[in-house]
Amino acid sequence: MSTHLATAPARPQSAARPTDAEARKRAQRRARWFWRIAGYVTFLAIWQFTSSFLVQDFIVPPPAAIAESIGEIVSSGELLPNFFATVKDIAIGFTIAFLLGTVAGIAMGRSRWWEAFLGDWVMLTLTTPGLVFALVCAMVFGLGALGPIAAVVITAYSYVAVNVVEGVKAAPKDLADMGRAFGVPTRRALRHILLPFLAPFFFTAARYGFSVSWKIVTLMEVIVGTEGIGFMMRRSFQEFDMAGFLAWVLIFFAFALALERGVLQRQMNRFYKWRPEVAS
Repeated sequence: MSTHLATAPARPQSAARPTDAEARKRAQRRARWFWRIAGYVTFLAIWQFTSSFLVQDFIVPPPAAIAESIGEIVSSGELLPNFFATVKDIAIGFTIAFLLGTVAGIAMGRSRWWEAFLGDWVMLTLTTPGLVFALVCAMVFGLGALGPIAAVVITAYSYVAVNVVEGVKAAPKDLADMGRAFGVPTRRALRHILLPFLAPFFFTAARYGFSVSWKIVTLMEVIVGTEGIGFMMRRSFQEFDMAGFLAWVLIFFAFALALERGVLQRQMNRFYKWRPEVAS
């Protein structure tokens, strides 16, 4: 009498690899979150120690006082109007700066003549401190929203242009030569060859340009603003309300960080899901 032993089919080695890779990725994500939270806890502990033992609390208020001030700002109704006033100026100014920088960067990257014509001006605005443009725009445009928008355009477009230029110069020449050999129109070549290759450079330009836009708009509001987060910082400074001043600073910081981590980085990871080495 013969017996047949039913054996389960061996699991292919290749099937286990994705599981191991996913496990390692989850472990790395947990480690990043652990150290990120540890960094915040350490910062708050140093802050609390400084406020309690090194300086008087009206100079460096403790974290609990800042949290209380944030609650008062939210309940007073001052948060949303000033917050959206700042966001509006940033959105308009950075959109114009991004389009202008993209056009200038592609032109400079594809033509030596445009690079010679625009290169020095892009480098000039890139190396000039933003405070200079803020003061000039404040004197030229005075009060109102036009000054912050102009300051953002002048300051941020060079960051976009520099990144796009580097991307255009790094683009694979073989694809462009093949497109010309097959008679691909310039517009289609830009859309299907160059622009997809420039996507990582666009994301980098957006991250740097947007961070610069936040700084310059807030600075303009501190100088000549009549509303916005920077204006509220200036008001708290004039009243020597350090808790209120730091509360507005932290609100500014929280939104900028949420935009960076929750929007830009998430969209970048989603766009580059097929390229794990780019997405983080």
